[in-house]
Amino acid sequence: MKKLLRATLAGIALFTLSIAPSETVDAAPKKFKNCTELNKTYKGGVAKTKTTKNKGGKTKYKPYANSSLYEANKSKDRDKDGIACER
Repeated sequence: MKKLLRATLAGIALFTLSIAPSETVDAAPKKFKNCTELNKTYKGGVAKTKTTKNKGGKTKYKPYANSSLYEANKSKDRDKDGIACER
């Protein structure tokens, strides 16, 4: 009797998990207070696209490419080359 009850409960649990919504809602991109805070998470800064080239000079790290994150932190792109807070 206990085995049948466990099997039934396990079946119900699996069914419940399978019909749960699988879509995830993306949160708004984080807007950082300054470049120091941004560089703690993204060492090379944030680029608009993967193909964006740095116009400012040689950098130590490769920037993370994400257009929505770049747009949220666009004010931190001093040289307007499409990479915010490059290092």
